Amino acid sequence: MALTSDIWYYIFSMEINIYLDQYAELLLIPFGEVMYRIMFWYFGWLPFAIAFLWLAREMWLAHRNDLWGSKQQYTLLAIDVPANNEQSPKAVENLFAFLHAAQKTPNLMEKWWDGMFQQAFSFEIVSIEGYIQFLVRVPDPVIDFVKTGIYAQYPDAEIAEVDDYVDAAPNRYPDLDQDIWGSEFILTGPQALPIKVYSEFEHILGAPEVTYRDTMANLMDVMSSMGPGEQLWYQIIASPANFDWIKEAAKVADKFAGLKPKTTFDKTLTGKILIGTGGIIESLNPWKSKAEKTVVKEKEVSWMNMNPKTKKQIEGIQQKASKIGYNCKIRAIYLADKTVMNKAKGVNGFVGYMKQFTGLDMNSFMPDVKKTATSTAYFRAVPRLNKKKNRIVRAYKSRSGWLGRLPYILNIEELATIWHFPLDAVVKAPLLQRGSSRKVEAPISLPFGESGQAVSTNELEPIFDNNYQIADEPVAGELNAGQTEQGESFIDFLSEETGQQKPEAPSNLPFV
Repeated sequence: MALTSDIWYYIFSMEINIYLDQYAELLLIPFGEVMYRIMFWYFGWLPFAIAFLWLAREMWLAHRNDLWGSKQQYTLLAIDVPANNEQSPKAVENLFAFLHAAQKTPNLMEKWWDGMFQQAFSFEIVSIEGYIQFLVRVPDPVIDFVKTGIYAQYPDAEIAEVDDYVDAAPNRYPDLDQDIWGSEFILTGPQALPIKVYSEFEHILGAPEVTYRDTMANLMDVMSSMGPGEQLWYQIIASPANFDWIKEAAKVADKFAGLKPKTTFDKTLTGKILIGTGGIIESLNPWKSKAEKTVVKEKEVSWMNMNPKTKKQIEGIQQKASKIGYNCKIRAIYLADKTVMNKAKGVNGFVGYMKQFTGLDMNSFMPDVKKTATSTAYFRAVPRLNKKKNRIVRAYKSRSGWLGRLPYILNIEELATIWHFPLDAVVKAPLLQRGSSRKVEAPISLPFGESGQAVSTNELEPIFDNNYQIADEPVAGELNAGQTEQGESFIDFLSEETGQQKPEAPSNLPFV
């Protein structure tokens, strides 16, 4: 007890000396010297310390992210398009809404020590010498989750795990045999503004089954035109976003409407008092005229008097913010042998596909010519061009969400517009990998033998009518999908007519 008393006596008997001589000296020297001492002698180190701490924090986080990311495993799923697909992009929009459930916000320990970050999906379409395949790269823990979402919208789809097609392409350029063009696609306006979505491609003319002019038709045609030695890769990196972007979209809408956002200081009690006091002082200023002392109220924004373009933009922002969003990056690569490379076909064709979604009063996509696109000019053009090629190939192959431009927000309707399974009634791509015909149960009226087994169709004597009929010969005018009158496939028929052999699929295809 005595020891504790001695400690407290020692603490309260300490003398604290504060020397202010150097600060008092500031009152006796010129103002310029005062500012010089404050900025360079006393507190000049502070900005450097803040910058160093910020840089150290970012380097630590990047290090932990790299460690955690290197342990993650991913699987590439090949999806065969359902045969006779009649599902509109709304089905894929529902799929994206379902997959958003994979969004996870790590806590402080998971973020700063484990290095955990939000993993992304990669939705891809690849054409290798004209053979087209839809692909999705997913983290291993959510494989079954993704398959469930796909089967829920497309019960007849066929999904298989495949090897990665990018491994067959060169990693470094220049290459002796092959050359590439690649780029990321960025938005031309604020991310709050929407692009042209699939509902705007519907029309009321024509038969009911073709009222939607599928935007994938152009892309499928370009990809089908890839010949021997040509490949076209299309990739969308999509990471489920939180809902902070909705607040930012609201600020952009207010800016278009002419509303001035209030700062945090204006919302505090101190800020309101100071602003009010300043207004009173200004009104009592004797050097101001009576007219100048009149308080001018902020002009209210009138929706009726607003520019029609501004109205449409505000409505578009609100419509986009009403649906779930993803942080997205879009990349495209045209890879071909140097002897057959045709940028007018591959590059211009893909850029034309992306131009479909342009709204001059809204938003649109454009190749990132300034930074990631493989195009240069002037000083050291060739070395800088090869450097850009290596960067875009590295970013594409790793499905990186960090390399290249910053991601931007696309909602599920916009994503479904630029990536969905084509409608068979509109899109005719003979080399598109499709699932087998729909599997249905046998009709109840199917006759059975005494043993309970179904009677073979060869034992059925009559030729049935069109309702669940089985005929010894096909009914005139009725053919199976993709067959000619002789019963052969469309590809075989085309080969015979042109005198060419049906081409063999390349060995590096990731197809099912």
